[in-house]
Amino acid sequence: MPHLYLHVPFCVRRCSYCDFSIAVRKRIPAREYVEAVLGEVALLGLTDPGREPGDTEGHGLDTLYLGGGTPSLLPPDALATLVTSLLDAFGATPLRDAVEVTAEANPEDVTPAHATAWRRAGVNRVSLGAQSFDDNVLTWMHRSHDAARIGAAVHALRGAGIENVSLDLIFALPAELQRNWERDLELALSLDPDHLSLYGLTVEERTPLARWISRGAVVPPDDDRYAEEYLLAHVRLAASGYRFYEVSNACRDERRSRHNSAYWSGRPYLGLGPAAHSYDGRARRWNVAAWPAYARAVAAGRSPVESREVLTPEQRELERVYLALRTDAGLPVTALHRPPPPSTARWLEQGWAELRGERLVCTPQGWLRLDSLVRDLTEAAVVA
Repeated sequence: MPHLYLHVPFCVRRCSYCDFSIAVRKRIPAREYVEAVLGEVALLGLTDPGREPGDTEGHGLDTLYLGGGTPSLLPPDALATLVTSLLDAFGATPLRDAVEVTAEANPEDVTPAHATAWRRAGVNRVSLGAQSFDDNVLTWMHRSHDAARIGAAVHALRGAGIENVSLDLIFALPAELQRNWERDLELALSLDPDHLSLYGLTVEERTPLARWISRGAVVPPDDDRYAEEYLLAHVRLAASGYRFYEVSNACRDERRSRHNSAYWSGRPYLGLGPAAHSYDGRARRWNVAAWPAYARAVAAGRSPVESREVLTPEQRELERVYLALRTDAGLPVTALHRPPPPSTARWLEQGWAELRGERLVCTPQGWLRLDSLVRDLTEAAVVA
């Protein structure tokens, strides 16, 4: 199980759209957090999550991903301790740069000194939460940075030797913000990122955005706006040499996220930290979400796992189909029913999917309708 995720829950404020498991803190309890995570590692009983009892070979790590929350809020020495300790504990190869080590960062936290410390610790990929290059939009989102900080952060990362830089952007914002999506794409591309993650705005319960909408202060964008901006991104990024290898992710020069690609291919992974999920190919488990509860459990020598779910064969098949169609690899034709469901021919005729060799692959228009395609295929399987 060579894929390891670490959830760093701390944020200085909650973004208007965010429903993630975070802990808003003025003071980041870095020492307590490091002790808790390393305590959870000790409680696992196996230093290498892919190693069975009696197996002295181990499998080592392929990827380590620090997500959140805001990992870049950790002091550099705390982040370095976590990265080096986890690489050691989980059997990383002596050639540590063979491990993809990603840290999510907010632009305001990236300084030349911090970036240098991260690189020295083993971080070789940073996912930067840019979200927009419009200062009014950033204020509406409750982001703590302004647009100028994004470019400064990218330059600091590259100056420190972190060449693999990804930018996150959010599209399909409410019309009243008058956000210019095409301008944001152009400004992002001007920074020459290796990777872009583009997410359509979604309205989650118990967020500031949901409250604004419920009282009529904000009108969510309609489906047509969502589709228009999504397809514009495909056209503009393709013209600049980027390839969408997954619904929301594009890269050039094969700089795919190896860690996230493991999720999309259904590979096992281990999660550490509050609210982190793990998957062994058959069952999922997840830790308690609240940071104080997580810290108390580990300090008392108890497992922080809150619950576990064993997937049925039907659930595993549904996930396999859905995850395959999210990517540019698509679904093997051999996985379709014989004869294929009538809806498949309709999707091909409409240009929502295409056959590439022996695989059914969604087009950008198909990715906009992914849930419908998966439902068509899985319902056909039930009938068959």
